[in-house]
Amino acid sequence: MEGGGVQIVSRRMVKPDCQTSTRPPEPETVHLTPWDLRRITVDYIQKGVVLPKPQADAHAVEHLASSFARAVGRFYPLAGRFTVAPGATDDDGAPSPRPSLTISLRCSDEGAEFVHAVAPGVTVADITGPLHVIPRVVLSFFPLSGMLGADAIVDPSRPLLAAQVTELADGLVVAMSLNHGAADGTTFWDLFNAWSDISRSGGAANGDISMAPIPKRWFLEGCTVPIPLPFARAEDIARRFEYPPVQECSLRFSSESVKKLKAKANAEMATGTATISSLQAVLAHLWRAVCRARGLAPDQETTCALPVGCRTRVKGMPQVYLGNAVAGAVGRSAVGEILGDGRLGWAAWLLNRAVAAVDEASVRDELAAWPGNPSFKYAAECGGDPPAAMVVTGSQRFNVYGNDFGWGRPVAVRSGAGNKLDGMVTVYEGGGGAGSMELEVCVAPDALARLVADEELMAAVVGGLTY
Repeated sequence: MEGGGVQIVSRRMVKPDCQTSTRPPEPETVHLTPWDLRRITVDYIQKGVVLPKPQADAHAVEHLASSFARAVGRFYPLAGRFTVAPGATDDDGAPSPRPSLTISLRCSDEGAEFVHAVAPGVTVADITGPLHVIPRVVLSFFPLSGMLGADAIVDPSRPLLAAQVTELADGLVVAMSLNHGAADGTTFWDLFNAWSDISRSGGAANGDISMAPIPKRWFLEGCTVPIPLPFARAEDIARRFEYPPVQECSLRFSSESVKKLKAKANAEMATGTATISSLQAVLAHLWRAVCRARGLAPDQETTCALPVGCRTRVKGMPQVYLGNAVAGAVGRSAVGEILGDGRLGWAAWLLNRAVAAVDEASVRDELAAWPGNPSFKYAAECGGDPPAAMVVTGSQRFNVYGNDFGWGRPVAVRSGAGNKLDGMVTVYEGGGGAGSMELEVCVAPDALARLVADEELMAAVVGGLTY
């Protein structure tokens, strides 16, 4: 199972079926925001769900392909391609003495890739059972692996979006890969939800589908559009990074366990001014355990970075928005200050304060400053020696386990090889009902072995095991 076991049956480019979307007759050009551009240097977002086998599966793959086309029709910019143009000119129209370029998204309907694969030797239990390590064969269930967002700039023929349906011995894996320069996790799961809704409704035009997102991006007033980037060539944007060896596990927290952690964290702080959230308490619990598993010295600085959604933080942003709208918050501490009895609350409070600092004013200030001094996310900058960072992605608010494509709810959620750093943690809603959570954790193999043996951590995990 480790050595592949996945065969590609077919690849095709799926054009957006726009029966369910209203769009202008001519192709649009969507200019990218600072939120988009700074993420164009990371791997594609890769997520997918493990589903039971359809009872009548003879045409399941074709049904999924057609419903995918309908869903992409509602998110048609993602079927386009990145385009590059020379940057700004001087006031007199002459080329600027400093080399620059701009990147935009052309809604050209060139399509999203759709891959059909089979893995007859892999069962649902192989990749979802009580395993301490998620098997590497899972990585083969995702398309466009190894691609950076910037690769789609260097080679404009490369798609921004791809889906893969892999038939297992007794189930299916339905997965997507999305260029992070084109959109964030909110858009990713909105599209995934639309796909499952259309599939479940038999392709009906209305279905149980929410409003399509607005393709136009949101910029601060006065921002130069498109934003010039200080590169002479598109090839200069990317930085290749050899990922360190990691292993991953998935930790499931029941709603009751989450409530207990939240209550404990708040009781330890008893600030009376702000409430530590469920997510902050669970992440603090894991952060402490990862520090123990890594064997970090008490005076070593450790960080926990987490995403902060901006759709509700910034006035004027449409709530249904296609693109990136995420800021970052970082909790920092000496390892010794968050470990030991009675320190869960302090670790969670550090995360609480970091998130609280991301208000509308700070977000606007960051957006206003970015075009004058562009910075990009590079995987190599997330590490350390020794590794002491935890980087959180995802959200328990994303609808993952509701993705019933017409023959049952998912039995598990998995991710691809993209952005698998030592210390990467992905948050999902739990499959155990409202209030439950699931954390996918990537750390070095020796640290993972110690992590899943950590009694304090595992006492709060469903079954005391990883899944």
